[in-house]
Amino acid sequence: MNKWLSRVSAGVLIVFASLVVFAEEKNISRKNDQKVELSSSDPAFLFPPSMQAFNLYGDGAIPNSKPAADEETGAGTGWIQKVSRPYIQVYLPAKVKATGASVVIFPGGAYWGLSFDYEGVQQASYFVDHGIAAFVVKYRIPNDLWMLDKSIGPLQDAQQAMKFARTHASQWNLDSNRIGAIGFSAGGHLASTLATHFNKPQITNSDNINLRPDFLVLVYPVISMDSKVTHLDSRKALLGDNPAKERINEFSNELHVNSNTPPTLLLHAMDDKLVDVKNSILFLEALKEAGVPAQAHFFEKGDHGFFLIPRDRWQAPILEWITVNGWLSQ
Repeated sequence: MNKWLSRVSAGVLIVFASLVVFAEEKNISRKNDQKVELSSSDPAFLFPPSMQAFNLYGDGAIPNSKPAADEETGAGTGWIQKVSRPYIQVYLPAKVKATGASVVIFPGGAYWGLSFDYEGVQQASYFVDHGIAAFVVKYRIPNDLWMLDKSIGPLQDAQQAMKFARTHASQWNLDSNRIGAIGFSAGGHLASTLATHFNKPQITNSDNINLRPDFLVLVYPVISMDSKVTHLDSRKALLGDNPAKERINEFSNELHVNSNTPPTLLLHAMDDKLVDVKNSILFLEALKEAGVPAQAHFFEKGDHGFFLIPRDRWQAPILEWITVNGWLSQ
C-alpha cells in the first residue's frame, strides 16, 4: 500500500499540474431550470464558461452520514483524501462547440483518495474541448468515521450525481437522454455499480429521475470484488477486511449485468500490475452474454493510469465510440 501510495504521489507531482479553482458555492433552484439562449455576441458562444461547483445534495442533509469534522486534504495538489462532503463540478463547452451531450466523471483512487486532477479535471477539459459537458464528482471516501454504512456511500453520491445532471440538464442546454458515465480505476467500479444498480435507489428519488447512464466508459476499472481478481485495497476500503460472500457478490458488478446495462466501452492495459485486466474481461464477457453493445481496447503496454501511453491514443477511441454511436448528434 505504501509503495503504491508513493507511486501515486509521484504521479501527482509529475502529472497533476493544474489547480482546481472552486467557484463560489451556489445551489440551483428548480425555478431557474430553463434553457438559456446565447447569441454570437455572448462570450460563452466562443469560450467555455467558468467551472461551477455545487454541494451534491444542495441544502439537504447528506444521507448515510454521521456528524464529523471536515478533514478533507489535498485540494491544491489534485490528490484529494478524506472527502466527507461531496461536491459536483460542472464544466460546459463553448456554445459554438456544444453538442448537448454530457458525461459524469468518477475519478479513481482505491476508494481512499481521489485522483481528482488527472482523472477528473483534465478529462473534463478534454470533453469540453470536443463539445461535451462534464460533471466531475467529488464523491465521499468510504469511512466509518463519517458514514453509517460506508459500502453504499459512494453509490449514493453516484446516483445523486446522475440525478443532478438530469434534473438540471435543460438549464445548460443539455440533452437529458445523452448523459454518460465514465470511471477510472476504483471510479470505474463506482461507475459500473451505478450502471448495474440504477434500479435500486440508495437516495431519495421521489420524482423517479432516471438514474441509468445512457452510455458507460470504463478506464482500467476495478469491476469484481472476488479476491482472485479484485484490487484488494479498494475492496478493503469499501467492504472492510473480511466481507461476507453476499457483500462480495453484491459489489462484483460482472454478476449484475443484464440487458438493461448501458452500452459500454472498456479500456485497459494488459500489463496493468495494480488492477488486473481480468476485471475488464469479466465485464466484457458479461455484457456479451447479456446482449449489451460493447467494445474494448486492450493495450499491450500502458500499466495502470496509462502514463506510458500517449494520451491521444486512449482518449481518441473514447470520443470516436461516443460519436459513432450517435450520442453527439443534436
